[in-house]
Amino acid sequence: MNDLESRIRTVLAAHGRLSQDAQTLARDADLQQAGMTSHASVNVMLGLEGEFDVEFPDHMLSRSVFSSVASISAALQQLIA
Repeated sequence: MNDLESRIRTVLAAHGRLSQDAQTLARDADLQQAGMTSHASVNVMLGLEGEFDVEFPDHMLSRSVFSSVASISAALQQLIA
């Protein structure tokens, strides 16, 4: 697991209200199936913005972007680049 994904998982553990351990979820596991509600996903987004000092643009505010660790990682890589 790389540093980016480790930091994402830390934010998910703090804000995602997951029914599973964020550290052991598969990269492509569906976060909604793991217990993350739409309300929790907003808190995760805000936590990620704070952790990475980025702002998600409107076109990235979709369920697909916040559906898995892998999809969040891909979005953040675009924002950080």
